[in-house]
This record gives sequence, C-alpha cells and structure tokens, in this order.
Amino acid sequence: MAESFSEIGKIEAIDQLYRLSAYSPVSGLAFTSEKGGRITTASRMYLEGIDFNLVYFPLKHLGYKCVVGVVGELYAALAHPKTLNVVLGISAKLDFPQVKDLWMGITVAAKEHGFEAVSLDLQPSNNGLYVSVSASGETSLLTQKRRMAAKSKDLICVSGSLGAAYLGLQVLERGARSFQADGQQPDMSQYRMLVGSYLRPELEASTVSRLEDLEIYPPYGYFLTRGLSDGLKRLTRDSGLGAKVYADKIPFEGNSFQLGKELDMDPVSAAMNGGDDNRLLFVVPILHLEKFRREFQTFDIIGHMAQAEVGAVLVTPEGVEFPVKAQGWSEEERND
Repeated sequence: MAESFSEIGKIEAIDQLYRLSAYSPVSGLAFTSEKGGRITTASRMYLEGIDFNLVYFPLKHLGYKCVVGVVGELYAALAHPKTLNVVLGISAKLDFPQVKDLWMGITVAAKEHGFEAVSLDLQPSNNGLYVSVSASGETSLLTQKRRMAAKSKDLICVSGSLGAAYLGLQVLERGARSFQADGQQPDMSQYRMLVGSYLRPELEASTVSRLEDLEIYPPYGYFLTRGLSDGLKRLTRDSGLGAKVYADKIPFEGNSFQLGKELDMDPVSAAMNGGDDNRLLFVVPILHLEKFRREFQTFDIIGHMAQAEVGAVLVTPEGVEFPVKAQGWSEEERND
C-alpha cells in the first residue's frame, strides 16, 4: 500500500526524494564568491488561498511580507542581501492599480533591506494570484571563519514574540466569517498587534551588520516560518547537540493569552507549531551573554544548547521536560 505524506512527514519525504538523485539535501543553496565570501540563496512561493486570502490581506502588506519571507533566510545565514527576483502570477480579477500596490510593498521592503538589484516578471495565472520570490546574499569570508561550533550551554535566542502571527490569522479568519454572516465589519482594534504580526512582519535590517560590528558570530541561525518546534528540530539535527527551551521564557504579544481563551487555543502551542512568525532564531555563544543582552534588547533568550542525548525539549515552569514535536517530521525523527 502506498505511503501518504501524512504518514512519512514532509522532511522524510524530501529526504527520500533526494535519495533517488545524485544530490544531497541542502537548506537553501550556497556557493563561494570570487572574493571568498559565501553566497546564499533563498526562495519561496506564496499562493492565494493557501498562503494568503485577499479578502483581508492588503496587497501592499502582502508584497512587503513576501520579501521578508526570503530576506529572513539570508539574515539567518549572516548574509547581506544582494539581489531579489520576483515573478507575479496575475489572475484576471486583478487590475493594474492593484498590481502596482503589490509591487509598491515589494519595493519598499527591498529598499529597506538593502537589495542592490530587483528583477520582475509578470505571468498569467488561472488559479488566483501567486508571488514567487528568490533572493541572494553574501556572508563575508571573515564572518564565515569566525563562526565556531556550538557548545552545550550556548544560548538560544529569538528576535520577537512567537505565536502572534498564527493568533492574528485566527482573528482575521473569524472576522471574515462574521462579515460573511451578517455583513458587519468586525472591530479588531483590540488585537491590532497580533493582526499586524501576521499581515506585515518586520525584521531589523541592521541585524547582521550589528552582529559583525560587535564580533558576535552565531554558530547557527534559523528563520522561523513553521513554528519554534521546527526550528529546534533543525537545530538539533544540524548541530548534533540537544536543545532546551523554557515555556515561561517564550515571548508573547500582550493579548495572546486573552485571545487564546476566546478561541480555546493555547498560545504556547501556537508558538511551537503555529508558524508564519517570521522571526530569527540564533545560537549565541554564552561568552557573549552580557554583550548580546545589552545590544540586542529586542531578542529574548529562551533556552540553551544541551548534550546530544537530551534531544529537543520544552521545559514547563514546573521543570517537566516534553520532547518537541514538529509538523512535517516523521515519528521516527521526532523521537530524538
């Protein structure tokens, strides 16, 4: 009987497909430049009806978010953005002024994050709007050489609140259902920050430069778009070490727990598995603790690396350790 994707998981499915080829799995493509630096590429496709709903997603915000979705992968690799390639699949329901709004959001984000060149192509689409973005960036040779291996007790840090984007999406979906039912525009002002985390995520464009200036070189970096659990699973797989994250150290937006009660949804679960947060996770050498805490106050320290046998675990306030489970990972891979 043929295996389904739900049985084997996304990660194992990708690994099996690679085993059918002459290539090895990679997370983003990278190669060495003529100057000895490392060129990293990142790409993503956003599909209407799957990744966004135009009923409540402003096109300018969508364009901005699509760029953030790839530039975050560059920052995780400590790379400075260089080029951005954009392909828009345009359906008949969109007019040119709407496409201009989408493009405006893209170019605002591209300028903010320092892309040197941006290419654009337009294609027809029979199945709604799609946005394909790919980016390249360069990590300096000096930065590469100074990235040392991670050690047990090194710090695990994230660049902002987690779970907010997923909860914000639930607010928007609830509002859309309400509008469809009674035609009344719902008041979402109470959850403006949560909604904003989903519609227009932001990253600090100076992150890589500041790390370099302070001579802090994270051994590992990840861009969180599928939940904290997925990032931790990748970290333990790539480092060969364990990772402990503490539930009471995870940062949340102010109204997360109030909304969680309304929706009967655990904000911690949203942070671990909700996805779409567009946050950076860095492992920071413990020797740089005070300097990092002083200079990167928007980051939160949520845990630390551990011995390999620990695996990836979430520690409750009571001290109970639960193995981390992540969507897309098979049961075998989840059991560290």
